[in-house]
Amino acid sequence: MKLAGGTTLLVLLAFCFAYSQVQAEEVERPNVLFIAIDDLNDWIGCLDGHSQAKTPNIDRLAKSGVLFTNAHCQAPICNPSRVSLLTGVRPSTSGVYALNQPLRKAPALKSATTIPAQFKASGYYVLGRGKIYHGKPYLDEWDNFKTSPDARNNQFRVKPVSRLPKIRVRDFGPIDLPEEQFRDVINARWASKELKRNFDKPFFMAVGFRLPHVPLYAPSRFFLNYPKDQVNIPVIKEDDLADLPPAAKKITGYMDSTPLNHRSILTTNSWQDAVAAYLACTEFVDYCIGLILNSLSQSQYAKKTLVVLWSDHGWHLGEKKLWAKRSLWEESTRVPLIISGPRFASNRCERPVQLLDLYPTLVELCSLAKPPQKLEGNSLLPLLLQPTTFWPYPAITTFNCNDHSVRTDRWRYTSYANGDEELYDHSSDSNEWNNLIHDSNYRSVIAELKAHLPTVNVSGSDSR
Repeated sequence: MKLAGGTTLLVLLAFCFAYSQVQAEEVERPNVLFIAIDDLNDWIGCLDGHSQAKTPNIDRLAKSGVLFTNAHCQAPICNPSRVSLLTGVRPSTSGVYALNQPLRKAPALKSATTIPAQFKASGYYVLGRGKIYHGKPYLDEWDNFKTSPDARNNQFRVKPVSRLPKIRVRDFGPIDLPEEQFRDVINARWASKELKRNFDKPFFMAVGFRLPHVPLYAPSRFFLNYPKDQVNIPVIKEDDLADLPPAAKKITGYMDSTPLNHRSILTTNSWQDAVAAYLACTEFVDYCIGLILNSLSQSQYAKKTLVVLWSDHGWHLGEKKLWAKRSLWEESTRVPLIISGPRFASNRCERPVQLLDLYPTLVELCSLAKPPQKLEGNSLLPLLLQPTTFWPYPAITTFNCNDHSVRTDRWRYTSYANGDEELYDHSSDSNEWNNLIHDSNYRSVIAELKAHLPTVNVSGSDSR
């Protein structure tokens, strides 16, 4: 191209330089701190799930980024929830519904690449500790991954703390073990130390916390804020189960056969004890998270690291007379989800989102290569930039094959494999006490929600 004089040449050179700078900025990818929590429901301060919850560090993180107040898991059970999040594939597509289904043995996932593997393939240094997968980690997906022993494992085999009979792994209460013996503390301190290192490329660091998964053990000092006689138990409706269909009672009836069931809780006068233990364990986890966040804020990576915090599913503490997850109700499906980073202002997003959305979000934010499998979620970037933007996607949670719950801004519609249904209006019934499925006034609503049900439903083993 012929240029008309030196001025034009200078302008062109300046433009080229500016363009190269933009490209350089785009190429510089953020680090990712990926924090997973096991069995944490909405009992954290910023989600107002329980009036006495004390989680100052999680709340601090929420104020530094976007808190998704209507986030839901893909499955109310550890393994299928984590498999779905890590692969970006729905349980109904993969056929992974159960605790004992290894990710790599699912035919639909044979060619799938997990989130850590995709970061590694895209040039990140990938390291982690704790519970990221359910079961043994796939070490080939990481540059550095290690599990640590947990003092709780020995404790529950030796001495029950609660009054429940044959409690074992479902025990709860304070235990006099040094904090440094808890796996969650070990992993938090490891992450804090790693953040002081000099990494020669961007890193993806995953830290998985075990609490507040049962047994609900924590050091005694974390129980001081929750004296039994001052702990608030969930408000329940005595006849809440009366309008439930048989399928709903069947899939949740599993927990009635365990020592941790509503009948045993009532007969042993243990409701407040169990709630106190859950709150104490949650505060303990929050303390561990605080160790990592403090180290990050003091590190050279503070302004170039995305922090993603999530839980794999919720947990009932007496609501609908249930003491577990394994339901398609709000207590099981709703989870904490926070994404914080230098690009995102402090905000709350009320749109229905899913853990399934994390994979495509990280692909976009970190400029990762697309994985071989189709990602079934949607990037959350539009909501991170503008939390009130139009969002046409509901959150869908799956229990077994053809057991699905659809959650929108206002509604929860649940369809079971045998044809049973439930419908709840969250604008007036946040507790999901009144099943509206037989009310003819809502036929059009049901039809609209039904259209979102997955069309692919791969058979698999029962989730129990």
